[in-house]
Amino acid sequence: MGGVSGLLYSSLPVVVFVLANAFFGLKAGIWSALGSAVAITVLRIVRREPLQPAISGFFGVAIAAFIAFRTGSAKGFFLFGIWASLVYCAVFVVSILVRWPLAGLVWNLLNGTGTAWRADKRSRYGYDVATLALAAVFGARFIVQRWLYEADYTGWLAFAKIAMGYPLYGLALLVVVWAVRRSDKRLKELDEAGAYQVTGSASSP
Repeated sequence: MGGVSGLLYSSLPVVVFVLANAFFGLKAGIWSALGSAVAITVLRIVRREPLQPAISGFFGVAIAAFIAFRTGSAKGFFLFGIWASLVYCAVFVVSILVRWPLAGLVWNLLNGTGTAWRADKRSRYGYDVATLALAAVFGARFIVQRWLYEADYTGWLAFAKIAMGYPLYGLALLVVVWAVRRSDKRLKELDEAGAYQVTGSASSP
């Protein structure tokens, strides 16, 4: 997730936008946010940090800035993130309902460990819980930030976006870590038990 630097990178354009908008107006806020996003991207390139987060972060700010420009309202800067949270929440919930919890699918796909975890109910249950935790994070983001948006609390929107970003997401990832360790331990036990049974049957007269 990038640690402290990742938190700063994701928070800086939001803080810059709110401050510039408060003191100099919406257009200044938009250009300041875009400028800070470009500066962060260049910095990450110079420091030879992973480029994908920098690019996705820049496009995220660009989309938010475009919506703010089109709506003519500072709170429009947060509209894309609000509705994206609802979409993410729905996707996570649906993945549980179709028995392909995304926490397990993504983790095992990235690590090339296959889909053996789906055949074990305990492993799948753990990933269901982890996926539900992630869905809860995005659902909470949508509910709280949507309410702040409707109430025209732009400053509080910025605070909520930061506070409910990496910090809250990090808590959900602790549940993911629990599910991964639980599943790995379970599958290892099943594998060893299977190996023992094969060995035992082979050695019997």
